[in-house]
Amino acid sequence: MNEHSHTHHHHRHGKAFAIGIAINTAFVLAEIVYGISANSLALLADAGHNASDVVGLIMAWGAIQLASRKTSERFTYGLQSASIIAALGNALLLLITVGGIGYEAIQRLASPETAAAHTVMIVAAIGALVNGVTAMLFHTHDHHDMNIHGAFLHMVADAAISLGVVLSGFLILKTGWLWLDPAASLAIIIVILIGTWKLLRESVTLALHAAPQHIDLMEVKNYLGALGGVKEVHDLHIWAMSTTGVAMSAHLLMPGGHPGDAFIGHITHELEHRFHINHATLQIEIGDGTHCDIGCDHDH
Repeated sequence: MNEHSHTHHHHRHGKAFAIGIAINTAFVLAEIVYGISANSLALLADAGHNASDVVGLIMAWGAIQLASRKTSERFTYGLQSASIIAALGNALLLLITVGGIGYEAIQRLASPETAAAHTVMIVAAIGALVNGVTAMLFHTHDHHDMNIHGAFLHMVADAAISLGVVLSGFLILKTGWLWLDPAASLAIIIVILIGTWKLLRESVTLALHAAPQHIDLMEVKNYLGALGGVKEVHDLHIWAMSTTGVAMSAHLLMPGGHPGDAFIGHITHELEHRFHINHATLQIEIGDGTHCDIGCDHDH
């Protein structure tokens, strides 16, 4: 991607994040006010969820800003890993939020309180609209970017949750079952926990320099090993530099000698287009493979 294209995408992403953060912040404030006035824990639970989403959007946007900074003598990869830290922080924030909401919901199940169902339905319906509009802001953007695609999926899920709150308000009106409000809160928490656990697991593994889930290390090794002139592949390492950038290093044993820059250029091109590895470092070794330097990790 050239510099002009990168700047254009960066500007579009920034605009989407700015609009998404603004309208969701306004809605969170409205949900808190009406949640308290309507005495609805379901609305307050949704407000807590949406508030954490706003923080998540801010963190993701900030991470993209940091990742775009140039490398330095101290940060030779730049600040690309900021996106992984943002994802991890967002997951931990969600866990703290649902813990407090869950405690209050259990208390209310034991002693249900009256909630203004009409208010709950109207506010939640607006929430579904807000989340739907926010999702569309990210729908047309690059879905190869985990931050962008994650924001889109999260907002779609939020719209569905808000529709669930509308349904609970409707059922309260029809049945008079007050326990439906805290029950809806617990249902929201379960949905949040499912998504949060996946986010937490993925962000922790990436922070530990694990290979991203979409990359099969053995498939990469087999591809490299099948290249003409390659006798053996060893010291193969694949790790995430960010939520979008993947790095790889490998030693290729080629007894016939170094094939030239065109060979290396072809490999790096294939690695990026076939495996989405956009930063590859290859070391060509000439010999019979019997000698191994300290730290060499041969795989037979």
